[in-house]
Amino acid sequence: MSVTVLKKEKNELRLRIIGESHTALQVLRQRLNAHKDVDYANYFPGHPELDDPEFYIRTTSKSGVDKVLNEIIGGVSSEFKEATL
Repeated sequence: MSVTVLKKEKNELRLRIIGESHTALQVLRQRLNAHKDVDYANYFPGHPELDDPEFYIRTTSKSGVDKVLNEIIGGVSSEFKEATL
């Protein structure tokens, strides 16, 4: 997955996520919105054949948006590492 940062401030982040589906973005959106330090998180798919989705996150935390995002991604990643067939 390739990510381009479109906007980065202490408590706001807007990313363009290249080549990712609704499945992964929905999991990320749900986990972020459930986090106590996230004020708002959502993704915008754009046109399915022309646009890569954009993801927007706004936090209320003094620790910053990147810390919260890394925490969520680490948690999701650990869950998938533990999955077995």
